[in-house]
Amino acid sequence: MTDTTWAPDLSQFPGPKYLSLSRALREAIRTGDLPPNAQLPTVRDLAWRLHLTPGTVARAYQLATQEGLLAATVGRGTFVAAQAPRLGPTQALYTERLTGGATGLVDLRPPQVAEVGQREAFRAALLAMAETTGQGWLDYTSQGGEADLRAEIVGWMGDRLLGPIGPQDVALTHGGQNAIHLIFDCCLRGERPVVLIEELAYPGFRYAARAARAEVVPVEIDEHGIVPAALEAACRRHGAQVLCLTSEAQNPTTGRMPVERRQQIAEIARRYDLQVLEDDCYSVAESDIPSLRALAPERVWLVGSLSKTISAALRFGYVICPAGMGEAGRLTAQHGFFALSRPVADLCLHLFRSGAAAAIKRKVQAEFAERLQILVNHIGAFDLDWQPGVPFVWLRLPMGWRASTFTRMAEARGVLVRSADEYALINGRAPSAVRIAISGSLARDAFERAMRTLADLLANPPSDLSV
Repeated sequence: MTDTTWAPDLSQFPGPKYLSLSRALREAIRTGDLPPNAQLPTVRDLAWRLHLTPGTVARAYQLATQEGLLAATVGRGTFVAAQAPRLGPTQALYTERLTGGATGLVDLRPPQVAEVGQREAFRAALLAMAETTGQGWLDYTSQGGEADLRAEIVGWMGDRLLGPIGPQDVALTHGGQNAIHLIFDCCLRGERPVVLIEELAYPGFRYAARAARAEVVPVEIDEHGIVPAALEAACRRHGAQVLCLTSEAQNPTTGRMPVERRQQIAEIARRYDLQVLEDDCYSVAESDIPSLRALAPERVWLVGSLSKTISAALRFGYVICPAGMGEAGRLTAQHGFFALSRPVADLCLHLFRSGAAAAIKRKVQAEFAERLQILVNHIGAFDLDWQPGVPFVWLRLPMGWRASTFTRMAEARGVLVRSADEYALINGRAPSAVRIAISGSLARDAFERAMRTLADLLANPPSDLSV
């Protein structure tokens, strides 16, 4: 069956045009207006009918294809997929990062640490490790063998107000995302558990929740973080088991939750027996207020990693488990992957004990601070939120810009940034804003050129608001 004349009324679906079109596709498939195997109009035909750009239609088709709603066949066209659910995750694979070279693109989507001596520190550690390899490098790794490394993590977190913690409270993971999966494995029960996240939040939360067959429910945020009344209403309505949030440097808005708000969240979590995942992978350089882990130690799981301070390539993360739950966390890790690989564990232990990790962290933070100053010098006159020590900023776009249009036009001029849409659920609210990350791996002159490009774009919005 074909339906190459389909042309929805997008006025029923407010928001960026590509999201409006993807929602219209979903609704038409749900109601049967577009039955299985129906052929859709070509990108160019539908763009012409709806007065959109081909890129907008292509992006909507891509989203629907990733969700398993559509199937594209080279040479035949795009069709409504069969109703059998698609297996596995639907988001695109992360490929090679784009920092210039043949691509000509400056990638300001993920923060990237600068090279400030990591290579030499890693080389020294690996040479020292080569002299001590023994039988332990042939056996399966174990949680018991990580005791010294867990003790180093307690010292590493000494600049945070976490309340009483010890090595017994720590579980080690293969990066922060692996830590999120571990916590969900510990906490989620039942056929369709519910996870609460901030209405704009790190996408990894929802990816991990979907892998755990959990329903994801967004909760309203304001400049101080999760709104307590909205959180309590969501707890009453959905009976959620886990709340995911970032208290120190909200991703993507950079907001920092004041202590009064943290106390309110802790009380609501107790009232509804809610477990809390506190993401500390992004954080201010120094914290002078208690974490949620300090305020509700019996139910807060704090996640951290070395990706934003030392190197993302190490894939080293950790969880400060709730009091008395450290063994449960480590047992879950043991069931999932035994323990960290021996080379990674020994390398990180050497970096901590030698002082190299602390020295690298200080230099990375100093480099981020200098580049943040460059960024603020160029675009600080616009509606910009940022915090010292946080390697990204939140930019609310001036009148005349939409986030989807800005990101597309920035890409056309060689700069990649993240739209607010990427941090909202598919049917959620997304403001006209973008997140701009600080790239430490990019030459400073190239980083400054990228800032000049963004400043020029911001000052010259397009005249056609339909794109």
